[in-house]
Amino acid sequence: MSRYKRGLVFRTLFTLVLMIVVGMVVASPSNKWRLEVSSDADSAGEVVIRLTPEDGTPTDVRIAIPDDTGENHIARLISAGLKAEVGDTYHVEVDDGEDVLVKKRGGPDFDLQVIELTVKGTRIHAQHE
Repeated sequence: MSRYKRGLVFRTLFTLVLMIVVGMVVASPSNKWRLEVSSDADSAGEVVIRLTPEDGTPTDVRIAIPDDTGENHIARLISAGLKAEVGDTYHVEVDDGEDVLVKKRGGPDFDLQVIELTVKGTRIHAQHE
């Protein structure tokens, strides 16, 4: 086998492995997610949360956050926004003041991502449980 063909085979295999790994990192559906809100808002902005059921259509939920909002209040705003938008499909509740739990109500597992956060000073971390 020529050097060119070996290189081509290596690059093709490397690309396939990379695509599989990225796919596993990007999509990891679960039946329960936790959004951890850290720090108060230093500016007004919004957070956009995407919920994607396995083999389903994504739903984006856009929640406005006022300037100088505490992390517990941000969690309550996120919870209220999610309940208003997808409350029949998911159970949403505030936990420990600054965390939001999102659980499926029957149906398939789902992926949850924070796809946009324009609030300065605040961090929101999504993790499945």
